[in-house]
Amino acid sequence: MAKVLGMKAQRHWASMGESTFVAGIWLLFFVHRLLGRKVFRVLMWPVVLVYWLAQPGLRAHSLGYLRRLQPSAGWRQGLAHVRLFAETMLDKLLAIAGRYPLSRVRTKGTEAVHAQAAKGQGAVLVTAHTGCLELCQALAETHPELKVNVLVHTKHAESFNRILARLNPRRGVELIEVSELDMGLTLRLAERVAAGEFLAIAGDRVPVRGSKTVRVPFLGGEADFPVGPYLIAGLLGCPLYLMLSLHEGAGYSLEFELLAERVHLPRRARDAALAEHARCFADALAVRLRRSPYDWFNFYAFWDRPDAAHHV
Repeated sequence: MAKVLGMKAQRHWASMGESTFVAGIWLLFFVHRLLGRKVFRVLMWPVVLVYWLAQPGLRAHSLGYLRRLQPSAGWRQGLAHVRLFAETMLDKLLAIAGRYPLSRVRTKGTEAVHAQAAKGQGAVLVTAHTGCLELCQALAETHPELKVNVLVHTKHAESFNRILARLNPRRGVELIEVSELDMGLTLRLAERVAAGEFLAIAGDRVPVRGSKTVRVPFLGGEADFPVGPYLIAGLLGCPLYLMLSLHEGAGYSLEFELLAERVHLPRRARDAALAEHARCFADALAVRLRRSPYDWFNFYAFWDRPDAAHHV
């Protein structure tokens, strides 16, 4: 998780350092392996409480988001938000390691994705920082034809791939670092889609550099959303799907929704088309967050404009 600083100066999310909170969750991951989830939950609360008290920025950003859905949200709801994130961090590690019970994962709308994969045709999956998306790895393992490549805005993709390989050598997910969309990367991605592979890219974080954003309505305000997923889908001429994970009952739902059979970006109306695709994604995300408000883990000033953003 990105370390959230104070509210004095808004910084791009990618400039925030690694948090000791994640290190604490790694420690509790091993506690879970030794003693089980009940003990993990007991020991998790001090970590959550200390982090909540020590991070005024995180408190402000969490409550600022929650109050868009629950106007009366206070410290109890804020703690519940961070607690769910902590528990989800454990589930992410379990999912990567192949230890999360698949009986607790419900899938929705996967028929079209499986049919696409069975035909040897790939697609772009636009995702968000919700729930435990690492469960798509479990889906890939149970359906070998579903190969997922996750595009990330970080230069640590190779290191993350080594961690994934260590936790689960049979993983069906690979991370690809994307700093900017150049011709070489476009050709690599086109080859993967042509081979029937899927490209997953977050649609709810402003890119580090090089790419553009659009500002669209979201949860009662306007926020910047990246256009990268729609540019890639348009360039590759492939379908665009929504892929989200949300808590449901004692487990998770992994949901897919077809957003576009093809992403058309007419030259004279390119910016308007990109904005429309981003708006459709933002609307679909908002519907899910109203159903499961604690499941969104962007702990920074999402509705503010970072200086690094380039707008269309």
